[in-house]
Amino acid sequence: MNTLSSFARDARASVSSQDVTRHSAAKKERRTACSGLFFIGALLVLCLITSGSALAQGDPFLGTWKLNVAKSKFGAGPARKSETRIVVSTPTGMKIDVDRTNADGTNQQFEYTANLDGKSYPITGNGPYGADAISVNLSAPNTIASTLTKAGKVVATGTSVVSKDGKTLTFSAKGTDEKGKTYSSISVYDKQ
Repeated sequence: MNTLSSFARDARASVSSQDVTRHSAAKKERRTACSGLFFIGALLVLCLITSGSALAQGDPFLGTWKLNVAKSKFGAGPARKSETRIVVSTPTGMKIDVDRTNADGTNQQFEYTANLDGKSYPITGNGPYGADAISVNLSAPNTIASTLTKAGKVVATGTSVVSKDGKTLTFSAKGTDEKGKTYSSISVYDKQ
């Protein structure tokens, strides 16, 4: 009998040991799977954050720009005391909000959302040179060509160029005012 009880005890101990080993292995597999899922999730979040930063850094036009009056030359065109441009990305182009104070103290605000496809898009507010629409093309990674129109007639053309260091935006414009007089201007903006 002693032999039989000893055998039963040993068998139970062996089965219990195997159960503990199986449970430990299952726990270890769950921990490994959870760790793997956590790693994949963390990697995905890191990729999303990094790609968003890379996209923002990749478009030199995005951000807030303040007019540097001292570096700008308004020629016969309307002079300005100050101006802030806020440029944000859209799926295929950009949205631009402008708040300007002219030399005579009047405030001029306008905005537009335009794709970089050369098609005409409406300007909301008091557009520059009386324009009610704009078309823009990306002619180089740091250069945008634009055409301003009023009732379908061209009132100005311009070129926006961001410096290689991304800190300066220079907008050169040429056009004709309401009286038929030609003008040109160079507006220089500092990135904020």
